Amino acid sequence: MKKVAIVTGAGTGIGKSVATALVDEGYCVVFAGRRLEVLERAAKGQPKARVLLVPTNVQDLDSVNALFARTKKRFGRLDLLFNNAGMGAPAVPLEDVTFEQWKQVVDTNLTGAFLCTQAAFRLMKEQKPRGGRIINNGSISATAPRPNSAPYTATKHAITGLTKATSLDGRKYDIACGQIDIGNAATEMTERMTQGVPQADGRIAIEPRMDVRCVADAVLMMARLPLDANVQSLTILATKMPFVGRG
Repeated sequence: MKKVAIVTGAGTGIGKSVATALVDEGYCVVFAGRRLEVLERAAKGQPKARVLLVPTNVQDLDSVNALFARTKKRFGRLDLLFNNAGMGAPAVPLEDVTFEQWKQVVDTNLTGAFLCTQAAFRLMKEQKPRGGRIINNGSISATAPRPNSAPYTATKHAITGLTKATSLDGRKYDIACGQIDIGNAATEMTERMTQGVPQADGRIAIEPRMDVRCVADAVLMMARLPLDANVQSLTILATKMPFVGRG
């Protein structure tokens, strides 16, 4: 029996890398993201029998429910959810963040992950064989923030709480949950780091990045475990990037 995975934010960056790596691993993979044309580019060349593209807005309950309903209808079950969809707010002083900017980040990064987790629970606890795994994309920013990142940092800190609660509440259903915290994977989102980004001491500095495939490999390592073992938290980052003390 082939395993089935949903990856949110699968159109670009980390999501695309993880989704395509899961296909290579033999999974049937649901690529979920806001724009169909972006998902189509991400899944180009992948075996159509094992790939499903579902335009999804994780902020919207009906959209999330439709994602999981289509997954069940097409593949019959769900073994892995990678809660990856996320966004940041403009890097402005905390006092200048608008309510709308704050709400967009919270609704995507935190509420979106919760809605997908909730839908995954409902599916995983009823299927046979029962259970599955949820991996949340956190961030090293949760414990070592960047300047002017309050909305993003707050939601990623909250993801750690969601991960722990999910890990505990999932035990009775054979659902494992862990978190991967990533620092400076080479994606479109981190391209600006090659030109220099603000540091805590006020400097602008270029930061090293790592191949995004390293992240996909780490997610695969977590996903390969049997359900009676779990990586609760894992940090992977570019070796020479500022992190410990942000120095």
